[in-house]
Amino acid sequence: MLNDAHSSIQILLFVLILFLLTKPAGIYLTAVLDPSGKTFLDRLFKPVERLIYRIAGVDPLKGQSWKGYLASLLIFSLAGFIMTFTILKLQDILPLNPQRFPSLSTDLAFNTAASFTSNTNWQSYAGETTMSYLSQMTALTFQNFVSAAAGIAVAAALARGIAASKARTVGNFWTDIIRINLYLLIPACLVYAVFLVSQGVIDNFRPYDIAHLLEPGTANTQTIAQGPVASQEAIKMLGTNGGGFFNANSAHPFENPTPLTNFVQMLSIFLIPAGLTYYFGCVAKNSRHGWTLFGVMLAIFLSLMIVCWHAEIQGNPSYATLGIDPLGGNMEGKETRFGIAGSALFTAVTTDASCGAVNSMLDSYTPLGGFVPMLNIQLGELIFGGVGSGLYGMLIFVVMTVFIAGLMIGRTPEYLGKKIEAYDIKAGVLYIMVPVLTILGFTAWAAVSRSGLAGLGNSGPHGLSEMLYAFSSAAGNNGSAFAGLNANTPFYNITLGIAMLAGRFLMIAPVLALAGNLAGKKRSTESSGTFPVEGLLFASMLAGVILIVGALTFFPALSIGPVVEHLLMLKSGALF
Repeated sequence: MLNDAHSSIQILLFVLILFLLTKPAGIYLTAVLDPSGKTFLDRLFKPVERLIYRIAGVDPLKGQSWKGYLASLLIFSLAGFIMTFTILKLQDILPLNPQRFPSLSTDLAFNTAASFTSNTNWQSYAGETTMSYLSQMTALTFQNFVSAAAGIAVAAALARGIAASKARTVGNFWTDIIRINLYLLIPACLVYAVFLVSQGVIDNFRPYDIAHLLEPGTANTQTIAQGPVASQEAIKMLGTNGGGFFNANSAHPFENPTPLTNFVQMLSIFLIPAGLTYYFGCVAKNSRHGWTLFGVMLAIFLSLMIVCWHAEIQGNPSYATLGIDPLGGNMEGKETRFGIAGSALFTAVTTDASCGAVNSMLDSYTPLGGFVPMLNIQLGELIFGGVGSGLYGMLIFVVMTVFIAGLMIGRTPEYLGKKIEAYDIKAGVLYIMVPVLTILGFTAWAAVSRSGLAGLGNSGPHGLSEMLYAFSSAAGNNGSAFAGLNANTPFYNITLGIAMLAGRFLMIAPVLALAGNLAGKKRSTESSGTFPVEGLLFASMLAGVILIVGALTFFPALSIGPVVEHLLMLKSGALF
């Protein structure tokens, strides 16, 4: 296990490399998200791009209104949902199924299709015992690419709307999703997958191996799962998807074999969300504002990550009564090759981003250690957030902060030369209320229903935390879980599936409405009376609004879940 000095170096190195990569990533994203932008891959992919436009009948330079953009996104997502659902239901008769897995039940197929279409990647199943190679490669990996691209596209549409002046369009969805895949996700994942293979991540089509044990116990053999893992692992991380090929996810050595792969996977999760902050600064012609957004994200990320790390280092006081040295911290559910720091950092990264990947068991964390990833998700996953969703979620809170600041100083709220009016605030409030109603509403239903309580692995406050985390993860399009909850039941498959779709598409709609409304406004020159949106003062206000909204909304539920569990642990020396 890494000691404190090595742990601090790992965290500082992570922050430094992320900072250094943010500007280059943002510059490249600026070229990719400009329909006329030029990249070093043009010679290779430009003919392919033109061919796709010709076949699809798309004019890449013809913009769409926000309603047209939203309609295109919904039609595309619906088609992907139907394709995914159909493949999962026909898995037993389709090829590339060497283990002859049966088709999924209707409720599980619905849940999985909703999960991957919405970029949530929640898994109510164990991948190596449920999914054929074809299902993994087509139904799931395809969605990993296109759902990630859709999130980036929406962020670009909002950025264009903010930067435009008296415009009627926010871009072209079809152009955006084609360019994002061709020039960003596909080439980056090809290189990434090769790196993972070099580190020991498998990628093959072999049937599962049967190993004969040298020291047999209750069993004489062990089944060793195989499959095309590296190709899915790359987009799983870069696209902030998180769905694991194996049930153990990134704790499995075939997915994440070394501390180096662990470090690179964490960086890849934050790479595009961080780059999008610089991209926005370029589009808005205010690079300082872009860096301010990056700074707010980084400050909240580090603050909550340190809380999680400290809680796990302190461990459980009941260890001493069991004859276990408490100085070792809480290593339950963690891989020794990653240690507490590598696990806590990975957990903070994946729950700040909408990436459900895990390299440790969250259900085994201390109450405060588990409190942090839950709060990360409930804040809206805008602390870097998912690819695209992190930026547009943060910009919603920027608009709300500017509005509040305007009220405080008695001036008309103005953001980057545009007046913030009632329509804009209504769109922001709708965005914020969707996860609130979804998370708390479904959790309350589960807590009083026989079907909801039947899936619990624990009673008391930890049982509530399991349900609250599940619906937070679903509505927040994260996908990680407190795995003590048995979610593969019709009740949870259906309710979580609905929560995932609501948390994706009912939140994208007000974002695009805001983009369209801001695009139509004239962008005027900022005056001396304009509230500045860069620097420490604005960053502090923005962070305060984010934390206050999260605290006021979810603290009552958190207080009777992980907070009560922590107090009980301190009092009795045992987890409940």
